[in-house]
Amino acid sequence: MDAPAGNRFLIWGGEGWVAGHLKTILEGQGKEVFSTTIRMENRESMIAELERVKPTHVLNAAGCTGRPNVDWCEDNKEATIRSNVIGTLNLTDCCFLKGIHCTVFATGCIYLYDDAHPIGGPGFKETDPANFTGSFYSETKGHVEEVMKYYRNCLILRLRMPVSDDLHSRNFVTKIAKYEHVVDIPNSNTILYDLLPASITMAEHKDTGVFNFTNPGAISHNEVLTLFRDIVRPSFTWKNFSLEQQSKVIKAGRSNCCLDTTKLINKLKEYNYEVPEIHEAYRKCFERMKSGGTQ
Repeated sequence: MDAPAGNRFLIWGGEGWVAGHLKTILEGQGKEVFSTTIRMENRESMIAELERVKPTHVLNAAGCTGRPNVDWCEDNKEATIRSNVIGTLNLTDCCFLKGIHCTVFATGCIYLYDDAHPIGGPGFKETDPANFTGSFYSETKGHVEEVMKYYRNCLILRLRMPVSDDLHSRNFVTKIAKYEHVVDIPNSNTILYDLLPASITMAEHKDTGVFNFTNPGAISHNEVLTLFRDIVRPSFTWKNFSLEQQSKVIKAGRSNCCLDTTKLINKLKEYNYEVPEIHEAYRKCFERMKSGGTQ
């Protein structure tokens, strides 16, 4: 299936990490693309921007994750709600009223392994209710998705622990490589190189609904760091600690889960688009990182 021509993209969160990657991909495809940093909670300014640019597609890569991490959200609940709930719904609603397709880059960090979804067992599906409220960030994301999924113009893509081909500060690998200790639990991860182009394809075909947007499978922190050491940085070392020990040095809990990607993989097959399994994807990512001189 070929995507329709003449699409005009507007990226919200224009100075952000994922937004920058999206802009680069779209420009490389020769697409008409604009970006903005207007606050999503400011409805009047947002409507004016939509009317000025007149996009066919909005890509919402904005939102509040906190700096340096989600612990920030625990002490800034109102600001987190304003961005992640009010702002996200505001933008989706305005796009709906104007007949604009809206892709929201959401999170899969709304789950925690449980009896029905143990480590090594079945992954969480898009229809499973959120069960992780250990961080305020994740709690807001779980709540807003429950409402947002009813918008018929909205594509919701759940990223987890996103990874780029460089050592950007927002890269999941960069983060855990700097920790003094890491837990060793399998998780679903999103390799941006593999999945961001797919998000554009899905947007152009006006797909809607919720999709777990990760590479198939789960990989542990130790497996990630072992590949990083073996391919990129031979001298790298790290130490592990338990979840109990981790809880003493962080303010908010952390989501650990595996997402079922069956729905995503089946959809992308319609476009002859394949996504590699997470272990293979990480190996290729680190090989690209090494060849690019990022160490």
